[in-house]
Amino acid sequence: MNQRRPAVVVLAAGRGQRFRGEGHKLEQVVGEETVLAHTLRQAIASELPLVVVTSAALAPLVSPHVAARDMLVLPDQDRLGRPMPVGMGHSIAAGVAATGDAPGWLILPADMPMLRTDTLLAVAQALSDDPIVFAQYRGRRGHPVGFSAELFSELAALKGDEGARRLLARFPSQPVEVDDPGVLIDVDTVEDLQRLRGADPSAPTAPAGASGQRARMNLLG
Repeated sequence: MNQRRPAVVVLAAGRGQRFRGEGHKLEQVVGEETVLAHTLRQAIASELPLVVVTSAALAPLVSPHVAARDMLVLPDQDRLGRPMPVGMGHSIAAGVAATGDAPGWLILPADMPMLRTDTLLAVAQALSDDPIVFAQYRGRRGHPVGFSAELFSELAALKGDEGARRLLARFPSQPVEVDDPGVLIDVDTVEDLQRLRGADPSAPTAPAGASGQRARMNLLG
């Protein structure tokens, strides 16, 4: 790795189908900000290069927070009017390809509003030593997950809902232990949202439940 910094790829294109409340999970308000705004605020504060991968439907929610150059809006249809494939794998591949000159990438789901900026920086720093690193809190694997530039081809080839578990099986990965329970907290269900609203987004105190664990597993595989 050289002196350039890895890019943060924020995944904000999913349909959030497990969230049964009114509206999309990313537009739910916690405190004075949306779930998405909390996540983006921490990512922007890191001053790492940033790309937010989103859909046409969610682009209006993203655009007030980042410059147009930092948004990648996935098309709904191809040139023949056929539906374009969607999924976490496609989002990761698109974000990595759009920042292909970066020395690495931190993959961050957009529904993690309690993640701290210093965690992003710690994971980014760790990429100088290992091809894959991931945030860990008290022995529990969380996000973000970092990948070095040597894995560009593998990441850019991901499809559909295929995650990156096979890359962790093929390449060495190392945990980055952080004092940040926010690495385990996402908003996947209405219950997650209710639990989050009972906490202070600026001072996370409790890890996510089973649904958060499933979301983390989905990203990795």
